Parts: sequence; C-alpha cells; structure tokens
Amino acid sequence: MYQESFFESVKQGFMRLPSALRWVLLINIVVFLLQALADLFGLSVVNAALITWLGLSPDGLENLYQPWRLVTYMFLHGGGFHILFNMLWLWWMGKPVEDTLGPRNFSVLYLGAGIGGGLIHVLLSGFADAPTIGASGAVFGMMVVFAMLFPYQQIMLLFLPPIQARYMVAGLIILDVLFLNSGDNIARVVHLGGALWGYLLMRGYQRGYNYDAWIGSLAARYAGVFSSGSGKSGATSSTTGSRRARNPNMRVVTDADIIEEIEEQQQSEMDRILDKISKKGYASLSAEEKRILFELSKKK
Repeated sequence: MYQESFFESVKQGFMRLPSALRWVLLINIVVFLLQALADLFGLSVVNAALITWLGLSPDGLENLYQPWRLVTYMFLHGGGFHILFNMLWLWWMGKPVEDTLGPRNFSVLYLGAGIGGGLIHVLLSGFADAPTIGASGAVFGMMVVFAMLFPYQQIMLLFLPPIQARYMVAGLIILDVLFLNSGDNIARVVHLGGALWGYLLMRGYQRGYNYDAWIGSLAARYAGVFSSGSGKSGATSSTTGSRRARNPNMRVVTDADIIEEIEEQQQSEMDRILDKISKKGYASLSAEEKRILFELSKKK
C-alpha cells in the first residue's frame, strides 16, 4: 500500500488551502527564508537593507513619499516566533473567511487592514526609533473579520477553556490597549489600526460594498484600455447601419420577467443548500455553496 511522504502530505495540505490565503502564506514564508538565510551566511547587511527599504520607516514623512512601504512592511518579520504566530493565526482564521467571502474579498480585507494599520501607525507614532515590520496589523484585521462572521465559534487555546471568537478577539484587542505604552517593542498601534480597518471594511461589505465585483469591474475597465478597439468600431457600425427586423416568433422579455426568473433561481438554490444542511450539516457545504448562502442570506 502506497504511503505518501511527509513533504508530499504537507504539499497536498498546502495546495488545498484557498488560493489567496495560499499566496499570502507563501510570500511571507519565502521572504522570511531569504531573511534567515542572509543572517545564516553572514549577510546580515542584506536583511538590514530589506528592512530599511521595505519596512515602515522611523521617519513618518518618508512613508508618505515612499508609499510602497505600507504594503511591503507586512511581508517582513523579525524572527521565527514573530512569523510563526502571525501565520498560525492567519491560517486558522483566514481559511473560513476566504471560504465564505471568496479570494478577492479576502485580499481586500487582508491588505486593507494591513495598509490601514500601517497608516494609522505612521500618523500617530510620528518619528519612531526603528523600522516597523510584520503582518500583525493585517492578521488582527482578519481576526476581527472572522469574529464578525463567526461570533459564536468556539476557539480552543492552550490551558484555557473554549472561548467564543467574539470574546477572544475582543480580549486580544483590550490587551493591546492596556499595554499600549509599555515600551515592549511591539507595534500595538499597528495591531489596533489593523483591527479597526478590518472592522470598517467588513461593515462596508455587509452593507453592500462587494469588493469582488468592484475589482472585477475595475479589471474589465483597464482591460478595455489595452484592447485593439475592433469591438468598439463594430459596435458603431451596428448602430449606424440598418436595424435588423425582429423575428415575429420571438417573445419580448421585459426587465420584470428577468428579475422574477433570477429570484426564482436564487430561491431554488437557497432551498437546495438548506436541504443539504438539514441532511448532512453545514460542514458538508463546498466553499462556493457557503459563499452563495452568505450572499443570499443578506438579501432576505
């Protein structure tokens, strides 16, 4: 009987992760390995240069005319435990978030929380003593999003009884507030800023700002800029040319007919998913079915 190796098992498990989460984890791990290898082979100057050029600058003004730092700082880490705990939290809570909202919404929420947390840190901290690095702001934002989606989900932590997600995340935020001026070299303002932006972006999504559709329309708009233009000329000729006679056997479909048909299809899909939940449980749903259920439930 064939038994897969440890590395094959890890690879398969990694490839089963949602696409956006997989890329975020991969980039963070690869960059950290480059940092660690540079230190291992006596090239600490390379690691220092990465942090100097890509981390949030101690000079607040420098971040404003080098805005890439607001993105790149969250892919650098200062040590093994630093990246380990960030990536573990992201793995635990990011997967159900992306399964529910999709990769584009996940990406906007994650990067938006990281950028927002970094920006608040820059605005409130002024001139710091050293560059700021780490994914903690983005991860805190993702934790808040998870707690908003699954507030009653039980979280098991070492030596603690099961805690509902909403209380656990709130507790971590309160701890950051209490130790805000402790001088422990932890960028707690980034944590709190990321949590705030995670909340604001998720509230926007719940109120109808579908970032997935927004990115899709933006991509389509810029795709049109680089198109050959042949479609445009074709559209012009069809409007200026003679109008084709309508087939008398064809029925005219009104907007009301289309809306009614769409609503019937959505209700049928909702009934199918609910029937599946009643028979096999929520865990039996695919990622796409969870996303559809979440979207349709907002319209009720």
